Amino acid sequence: MTLSRRLFLKALGNSALAGSLAGCKTTRTGWFNPATSMDAAELTTETATAIAEDMVAPLSQHLDVGTSTVALRLDPSEFGLALDKSLRGRGYAVIKADQEVVNGAAIPLAYTIQSDAAQILVRITTPTVELARSYQSTINGAASLSPISILTRSI
Repeated sequence: MTLSRRLFLKALGNSALAGSLAGCKTTRTGWFNPATSMDAAELTTETATAIAEDMVAPLSQHLDVGTSTVALRLDPSEFGLALDKSLRGRGYAVIKADQEVVNGAAIPLAYTIQSDAAQILVRITTPTVELARSYQSTINGAASLSPISILTRSI
């Protein structure tokens, strides 16, 4: 390989790397922003409910039930409504992400849902824990396709 071709390929690789990093954006805390909740999957009510209940169960092992207030960006998506209902059903107080808390601090919670033809990828994030799992939509709701991934952080 000639020197000029090698330099060209190296420059091309560097520009590809720089271009991919240019799209990265640092949020307020470097990794988490409670206003980033997004449901891009447009789930049915049954699927959204099944997934929300399945994700809130392990979340309750990491956030104190009954004493924690969760700040959730409420939106009209099926998953947003199902997550709100599931959190309340587990004993959490749920407020809007921009609402002021009277006593104590609220735990900001964000979620993202993306899907393709074969699976639905769900991620729920708080400052101290992040849960992720993939699902497949079924007639009666959803079935998990993977074990749940749990990442804990100390702040």
